[in-house]
Amino acid sequence: MHVEAITVHTIPCIRIAADGTSALVALHGAQVLSWLPADGRERLFLSERAVFDGRTAIRGGIPVVFPQFGERGTLRKHGFARNRTWTFAGAEDDAAVFTLAGDGSDADWPHPFLARLRIGLGAVRLRVALEIDNTGTTAFAFTAALHTYLRVDAIASVAIEGLQGCDYEDSAAGGTLHRQHDYEVTFGNETDRIYDDVVAPLALLDGVHRLAIEQDGFGDVVVWNPGAHLGARIADLAADDWRRFVCIEAAQVLQAVVLRPGETWQGVQHLG
Repeated sequence: MHVEAITVHTIPCIRIAADGTSALVALHGAQVLSWLPADGRERLFLSERAVFDGRTAIRGGIPVVFPQFGERGTLRKHGFARNRTWTFAGAEDDAAVFTLAGDGSDADWPHPFLARLRIGLGAVRLRVALEIDNTGTTAFAFTAALHTYLRVDAIASVAIEGLQGCDYEDSAAGGTLHRQHDYEVTFGNETDRIYDDVVAPLALLDGVHRLAIEQDGFGDVVVWNPGAHLGARIADLAADDWRRFVCIEAAQVLQAVVLRPGETWQGVQHLG
């Protein structure tokens, strides 16, 4: 694996390359901003209006959500991990490793922890693994996700396979509960769903393109596209950007992880 330190929009980044593919990772949030497989076709969406000020969450790529998903708790939306500067810890076992540590002195999150993000590349695959260590003396609970923005040619021609039979919470409809009866998930208006207990591999169909998606450790899958109305109100999205991405997020939301002292949790998303 080749590793290169670069700067993008004043933000320190690490570019990694292996097997004819590459990924760009910002130290701000340890956020994967780009993934170019060997065929040279960008797979991740990054908004042209994304803010790179070292404080604001970057719109696109793969933000790391920890230790709170959304507004389901007392912390800021989606927690703090995506807004903090991580450390590049080097390459290990064919993966680039990034770390974020807390000593328990944060009033909003008084729990010592160590988070690791491992990013591995293959010719046609991207593997992103989030690991959380409890380095303190008391247990803590958290929720987490890899908030993956996948680039598509046109949302109207996009479908997701693999969720048939799964129950989901429809956040766009006030959190009502439903079951996915259709074989495919398709998009029109705002879509914001948390699918529970997802075990089957998924596939993103984008016209003639197909992307396989698998996960380990994460129990839920979040599917999100803002649609035209909400998309127009999001300041860091350009006009009609909602047509060019869909978020398929490996997540642990509906049941929090309880981590005892000395324990480690891992969740992995595989794309390719």
